[in-house]
Amino acid sequence: MTDWIARHDPAPCVQVVLPDPAHGDSGYAVLPDRKGGAHFLLIPIRSIPGIESPLLSAPGAPNYFAFAWEARARLTDVVGQAVPRSAVGLAVNPPKARSQDQLHIHVECLSTEVVRAIDDASPRLGPAWMTVRIGGARFEARRLMGETLGDRNPFEILARDIPDSNRIPADYTLLVAGSEFREGPGFVLLAGTERAAELLLDSSCAAAGGRE
Repeated sequence: MTDWIARHDPAPCVQVVLPDPAHGDSGYAVLPDRKGGAHFLLIPIRSIPGIESPLLSAPGAPNYFAFAWEARARLTDVVGQAVPRSAVGLAVNPPKARSQDQLHIHVECLSTEVVRAIDDASPRLGPAWMTVRIGGARFEARRLMGETLGDRNPFEILARDIPDSNRIPADYTLLVAGSEFREGPGFVLLAGTERAAELLLDSSCAAAGGRE
């Protein structure tokens, strides 16, 4: 952050976006995951512990998933070829399965197994949650139509319309997968409690023709 302010050098990040005047808490950084591969993290500049934070679903909250979707172009830089939207996944782990108490969204490719499972489930998905099995675990899934997320905030959607009224957002992992429906481009939202969403991703990007 200091290097960016002083010299506009984002290193070790690949991108730093400072807050805009209208949204003083909307800044974030994108950096390569230390494990390597086609794997990036989007991290808010503001201190936010994770999916359980009410700041993420507050009125007017920055849409960090939308920012992460915009950052998916970084995958192409690593893979060396275009990555189709249906191969891209954005994941947030639950508190019990994360490595740090600062919100970070994993930007990677979906595993080939998960791409196939989502393709199989897609014709049945609608605007309400329905149960599907993805990557060997049960998830609640719903679809969102559109080329981009725009002002539709997956954190807010989960908090407002939680699949199980006996649970709270902290119980969930959340994944946003790009998709191509018969009606046009969109997204599949997966909210689950059995398996961390990060485990549905693949930094080799085999689903986009990367090396396994």
